[in-house]
Amino acid sequence: MTTLPQPPDILSPEFAADPYPAYRILREHYPLFHDPGTGSFLISRYEDVARAFRDPVFTSDNYEWQLEPAHGGRTLPQMSGREHAVRRALVAPAFRGRELREKFLPVIERNARELIDTFRDAAETDLVARFATRFPINVIVDMLGLDRADHDRFHGWYASVVGFLSNLAQDPEIADAGLRAARELAAYLLPVIQERRAAPGDDLLSTLCTAEVDGTRMNDQDITSFVSLLLAAGGETTDKALAALFRNLLAHPDQLAAVRADRSLIPAAFAETLRYTPPVQMIMRQPAAEVTLSGGTVPAGATVTCLIGSANRDERHYARPDTFHVLRGDLTPATAFSAAAEHVAFGLGRHFCVGALLAKTEVEVAVNQLLDAFPAMDFAEGTAPADAGVFTRGPERLRVRLVPGDDGVRAHGA
Repeated sequence: MTTLPQPPDILSPEFAADPYPAYRILREHYPLFHDPGTGSFLISRYEDVARAFRDPVFTSDNYEWQLEPAHGGRTLPQMSGREHAVRRALVAPAFRGRELREKFLPVIERNARELIDTFRDAAETDLVARFATRFPINVIVDMLGLDRADHDRFHGWYASVVGFLSNLAQDPEIADAGLRAARELAAYLLPVIQERRAAPGDDLLSTLCTAEVDGTRMNDQDITSFVSLLLAAGGETTDKALAALFRNLLAHPDQLAAVRADRSLIPAAFAETLRYTPPVQMIMRQPAAEVTLSGGTVPAGATVTCLIGSANRDERHYARPDTFHVLRGDLTPATAFSAAAEHVAFGLGRHFCVGALLAKTEVEVAVNQLLDAFPAMDFAEGTAPADAGVFTRGPERLRVRLVPGDDGVRAHGA
């Protein structure tokens, strides 16, 4: 008789060090597992996670306790029906199409260039501390038209809010810091919102203050909560994805060389990073009715933890899922940043990440500018750094040796 392996503990140090072996055990032997540590049902197979994101029976009511306190109010991910459709229509135009391309692409390019300028002549740097953690937050602060002198304050608030969201062990100090950050951010924003309502500018905050859809406008709390969401979701995910993308490419020099030679491969490299090492490893849902999934039935009202990191490595869905391969045939870059994506790192369905195209644009600009600035790059310590984190995950540091290029000359031959 075959003995089943023990079900993994997702709050254990072993899981935090490397969750992927645990995900494999869950997919194979415990596709639906009630986890005593989090009090939730873990689902780990691609088909179940994809269904939880697409099927309307899976609600985001859990965000009332998981997200709302840290953001100081209701946000897009916890809305449904007309409320969700109208609020999404109010904010979405800034994150796609002409507005993203014409208004915000120059902001993204400038912020990447300014950060790279701080280490352009260095022989070595930490791409996490000097670039990845700063870049997306700086972009968001500039898009909103907020004071660049307050960047460090935003970094502090963002870190505290993300800490609250990823506090699976319910540490009271982390929870208190998140709630304090929510109050401080709202207090900072409210006078600025009043100014923008009175005299709107060409920035995203002014757009949020003045936009109207079907007679609905965003009130002050809508705006402060959305800005908090934007800082947390738009900062943490792009930060970790950028660091992981460079770590993955540096660990596969042939693929780095291919991307360096053909920049049209950057979206494929980003999509494969989102599949292979997704920055958000898990998202919760709450079914409104009893649901049958692989391995059993989930009662109505239970919390379901959708293990994105596991679904994206499911051997039932991907060939050689534990191999990083930019040119894999079962991931299409053209759809990887839309609700038709073949990975689940941005969610799927009606709550597909509203900022996916912003993230894609930021990553394309960052990768292009870093490869232009440094015609050679490798691990300063000789080996690839491991990822850290459970709810969100990525390299905490990425020390690289750099060979600066001629300023303004593209390293791939222009």
